[in-house]
Amino acid sequence: MFMRHVAPLLATLACAPLSAHASPAVDQPAPSFIANTADGRSVNLDSLKGKTVLLEWTNHDCPFVRKHYESGNMQGLQKDAAAKGVVWMQVISSAPGKQGNVDGATALKLNSTRGATPAHVILDPEGKLGKLYGAQTTPHIFIIDARGLLAYKGGIDSLASADKADIAKAEPYVSEALSALAAGKKITASNTKPYGCSVKYE
Repeated sequence: MFMRHVAPLLATLACAPLSAHASPAVDQPAPSFIANTADGRSVNLDSLKGKTVLLEWTNHDCPFVRKHYESGNMQGLQKDAAAKGVVWMQVISSAPGKQGNVDGATALKLNSTRGATPAHVILDPEGKLGKLYGAQTTPHIFIIDARGLLAYKGGIDSLASADKADIAKAEPYVSEALSALAAGKKITASNTKPYGCSVKYE
């Protein structure tokens, strides 16, 4: 009797579609990609083996993103990361017609205006890279270590608010993760909960 009820359930679960936003696991190889950048070029993750790479999902109209840019927190993290040899990549996965979608020239102008200094700005209007990594929010941060393994994924810090005053009170997850990697140490909080606006996929 028990198996008669369980068998259909198992069949249903087996046929259920996997989430398009399933995220890769920490300490496992980060998904490879070749992506188009805002300056009309492309970037290949495999070519960056030996370097730490950070992916920052962004949407300039999101109040949570504005919190970290208007306060200068994100720019400070970018400069600190660059000093550590980290390749910082912004990723814009907003679909055409959705909040945050911009062309390459606009993306570059936004960064220039804000004093932001990512190494690359990736345009992902079809959401392929976002879904490959399971990016859920803006911001959502993924850090790939020099071996090509996913070393961190989650929130920029521990306080899920759009209030700039909360930055100083929060545990700075990303800053701590980058410092740990630079020192050859294990990241203590390597898988945290992201917060922000939902990524505006198609």
